[in-house]
Amino acid sequence: MVQAKFNNISTPLNFILDSGSGAISLDSSTVEEFHIPHIPSGKVINGIAGIENVDYAPNCRLTLPGLVIDSLDFYINNYDILTSVYGQKIDGIIGYSFLSRYIVKVNFDSLRIEVFTKGAINYPRNGYLLHPLFTALPIQTLTIKDARTITANFYLDTGAGLCFLMSKQFEEDSSVLLKKRKPVYIQVQGLGGRKEMRLTIIKEVQIGPYKFRRVPTDLLDDVYNATSYPFLGGLIGDDILRRFNLTFNYPKREIFLQPNSHFKEEFDYSYTGLNMYYDSGKIVLDEVIAKSPAYRAGLRRDDVIIAVNSNFSGDIEIYKNLMQNVGEKITIVVTRKNVPMIFTFHVGRIY
Repeated sequence: MVQAKFNNISTPLNFILDSGSGAISLDSSTVEEFHIPHIPSGKVINGIAGIENVDYAPNCRLTLPGLVIDSLDFYINNYDILTSVYGQKIDGIIGYSFLSRYIVKVNFDSLRIEVFTKGAINYPRNGYLLHPLFTALPIQTLTIKDARTITANFYLDTGAGLCFLMSKQFEEDSSVLLKKRKPVYIQVQGLGGRKEMRLTIIKEVQIGPYKFRRVPTDLLDDVYNATSYPFLGGLIGDDILRRFNLTFNYPKREIFLQPNSHFKEEFDYSYTGLNMYYDSGKIVLDEVIAKSPAYRAGLRRDDVIIAVNSNFSGDIEIYKNLMQNVGEKITIVVTRKNVPMIFTFHVGRIY
């Protein structure tokens, strides 16, 4: 996430840097708050949970520290879901319209982003240079292994808060998953709203020379074809991409991967069935997946979380992190219709 100023608005806005976005966009509530002029674009955007007609604000300016970018057309979407999940206002997404103009280095160790003008660049030796296909989005051939080994094209998507995603259609046609897999149901948030998906593990995902084993994998029934099947199988998300310091060189159609300090971190195999979001300063449960550990304990939709394991911070990220250790006993204090209640369960595991 980066902060930048839009046009003459003095308040910095929060933007997600997203290689999975084919444009640059603003949140509809931000547009309303600052009375930003906009007009119909005549375009629609496909998301995992729907298709939306979008307006746009043409010929705008974005100001980052030391950098002013003119002549940008910002499409307008509703990012209320992203705001509720992150717990802070998401004003927009920075994608292809920005990335295509520069060489952009993203360092997940230092949490710094560096922006350079187009031109020659020397990459470090301890890394690997990808040559993806490009539409507006980078598309990389990956090797995946489970019941069988196959190669297929996938989006590289820093805006996807997951490891790896395959469309249900691709998974069924490729027969790549072992039959013994027992996916669990989860709920995710994306363009168009909330969407139920299945979550399992795949034996191996390889990008360039780098292999990741036992990778958590989301299976999406892609009704709106956001993953462009059959041309693509799905996407590789930020929980794998953050394990590299990345150099996006769209002008040369290159992406450089350099393993960083996160490269060997364990993946998150935990499963609770809980989905939390912010609503008017409270942390509220959304759908609690049936038969999940949280559901069997008695937690239900619209319960308001007061504490997790005696932590009363009200920080949604802390609460999520507390529930990432498989097998750990979790005690949650909630209010239900203003009545305090306590529930206990053990964190489950995906297989």
